[in-house]
Amino acid sequence: VQLQASGGGLVQAGGSLRLSCAASGRTFSNYIMGWFRQAPGKEREFVGGIRWSDGFTRYVDSVKGRFTISRDNAKNTVYLHMNSLKAEDTAVYYCATRQSFLVTTAQTHYRYWGQGTLVTVSS
Repeated sequence: VQLQASGGGLVQAGGSLRLSCAASGRTFSNYIMGWFRQAPGKEREFVGGIRWSDGFTRYVDSVKGRFTISRDNAKNTVYLHMNSLKAEDTAVYYCATRQSFLVTTAQTHYRYWGQGTLVTVSS
C-alpha cells in the first residue's frame, strides 16, 4: 500500500485548503482512511477519518463544522477539505489507512502512512 499526500501550503487565517491522499496497491473497499496532524512541539493527533465502503466519517471536536472528509472511489483518493482555517491548524498533515470497519482515532491502529504535507496558517 502506498499513500501520497498533497495539497499543503500557506494560507491566511479564515481561508480554505484541500488536501488529497492518493492510495494505491490494494482494493480499499474494506479500509478506513484517517487524517492526522502534528503541530510543532506537539504530539501527532487524529483529525478525522472516513470509512471507504459507505463514507461514514468522524472528526475531532476542534475541527467539526470546519473540516470535511470525502472520497473519490474511482480515483482511490480521499480529501480533507479545510475551511475557516486558524493559526492553530498549522501542522504537518498525514493520511493513514488500515483494513477496518471502525474508524479508529488511535494512530497506532493505522498500518500504512503517507509522507505528510505541511499546512501553514498565517494570522
